This record gives sequence, structure tokens and C-alpha cells, in this order.
Amino acid sequence: MSKISIVTDSDASLTPELEQRYNIRQVPITVHFDNEVLETNIDIDDAALFLRIAQNGKLPTTAAPSPGKFAKAYQAAFDEDGADAVICFVVSSKVSGTHDAAVIAAKELLPDKDITVVDTLSLTMGQGFMAIAAAEAAANGASVQEAISAAEDVRSRTHLYGALATLDYLAMGGRVSSLTAGMAGMLNIKPILTIRDGKLDMLEKVRTRKKAWARTFELVREASQGRTIEKMNLAHTNAFDDAQEFEALLRAEIDCPDEINFVPLTAGLSVHTGPGFVGVAFVTGK
Repeated sequence: MSKISIVTDSDASLTPELEQRYNIRQVPITVHFDNEVLETNIDIDDAALFLRIAQNGKLPTTAAPSPGKFAKAYQAAFDEDGADAVICFVVSSKVSGTHDAAVIAAKELLPDKDITVVDTLSLTMGQGFMAIAAAEAAANGASVQEAISAAEDVRSRTHLYGALATLDYLAMGGRVSSLTAGMAGMLNIKPILTIRDGKLDMLEKVRTRKKAWARTFELVREASQGRTIEKMNLAHTNAFDDAQEFEALLRAEIDCPDEINFVPLTAGLSVHTGPGFVGVAFVTGK
């Protein structure tokens, strides 16, 4: 039986514990403050990100890992894990050039190795759940294609909903106008986001955090439609206490799995949402 290793990028929002549990390698998205290049989860986390933004008064840019970084992760999987094949699950190609870098690394830098790159068309734990599903399938003896099929099946059953605390960061990034962000702040509007067409997209606008969270719970109930929720994680941006409060309220409303992991969104994504975001990602039963 061939050994398959799983690689992804840090936009999958996998914690070090989840990386270790499922033996998944994450290649860091980079964050650029002018000429300073920082690697997600290595040089910068969400807390440090927002501190730097407050100090600088402007957003950094983000960039895909270089092909060389992917090649290094692939090679480590072969050399250190003893892999015969590697599957790399990357953040949606609709929001990042990461897919291209991962493909270049496979085809041009390691052309003699068995490496398959999968465009997840997802992000954060939508992407992370796919990597985990493939890792679980591979550990149970699946082939490369069977592991990919398992991941794609999980993608079809994965849902994500989360509430922004502010529109200021979307305004700073040019995604909404400053006027819109200012009015949203005055009216205490908390937009609800979801993954749609391979992007993190605004689903609804709800006034007050309490109502936004209540609507999020309704969306979870509607998406599960009486089916068992197999896996669930809570993603947040430097808002662990809020995420714990969210979990308690969610458990009171929804039949949740015993295990729920709290995962930082990570800097490559958090730069767009701003602090205070709390969201739930979950996989429903078939």
C-alpha cells in the first residue's frame, strides 16, 4: 500500500494540534508590510497583525507562497514522512494565486514526483475540512483519487457562516466604501459571511451582534436540515473569548458534535475581516 501525505496552505486555518493529529503540512501565506515579508503562523499571528495595522494605519498586502516553499514542503513529505505520493489542497483559485504556485512547484521543480494539486474552491475550514478528509481516507488505505473524492464529498457537505464585527477593514482594503463602513458602524450592522462561488462573500446584513449570532444559528439549523453534524469548528479573528461565548449559545440551540475546535482565521484571511469575526464551519451527514 502506497503512503500518501497531505499538504495545504495556511488559509486552511488548521491549528498546530490539527496539523499534528492528521499529519498535514501547511505552507504559509505571506503578509507584506511595505518591504517586510512575514510568514503566517511563523512570523505573525492575528494578534500581531492587528497591532501592526493599528500602528501603521494601513493594511498590509498578502501573497501566495512561492513555488519554492511548496517544493520544500513536498520534498519534506517524501523524505521525512516516507510518502509515495502527495496531495496538496490549496485555497480557492478565485481569491489567490496559491494554486498556480503549488502547480509550478509540482510540475517544474519536482517533475518526477507523484504530486496532485487540488483547487479546493474554498477557504478557511472549508479548505481545512477537505485536507482532513483526505488525510483520514489516506490513513485508511485510500488511493490518491479515492482520497481526493473523499475530500470533494466533504466539500459538498460543508457550510460556513460568520459575523463580522466591523466593516472598517473591508473599507481599508477597498472592498466597500468608507461611507458604507461608517454607516454600518453607526447603525451597528454586523454582516454575515459565507463561502459562495469560491469566495468569502456577504450573505446578509443584520443589526447588532446578538441578532447576527442568532441568525447564524438559524442558518446552521437550516443547512443541517435535521442531519447529524459530523464535524464542527469555530473560526475567529483574535476573538477567543467571543468564540467561547458563541459556542455556549450555539450548543444551546443546535445538537453539536462533542468536539469543537477553536481555530484562528490566520493572517492571510484576517486582514480582510478585521478583528472580532466569529464564524462556524461544519460538515453535515450524508
